[in-house]
Amino acid sequence: MGQHHLIDSAGLGTLVGRASQRKSQGASLRPLHLGSKIPGSFAITKLLTVFDVYKSEAEAVASFK
Repeated sequence: MGQHHLIDSAGLGTLVGRASQRKSQGASLRPLHLGSKIPGSFAITKLLTVFDVYKSEAEAVASFK
């Protein structure tokens, strides 16, 4: 099976719900390695204003400091 690099509205809704849960617990969700098409979905839905998105795990980890 090949990898899929798309996300539907249910997937976006799940991410927003999980991020909201984490925020209420004082934590955050920091997506990384989104592929080539998902950042476009994040931009269209304005989720780039909700999530800090990183290209690498090292960048994401460093952002906590």
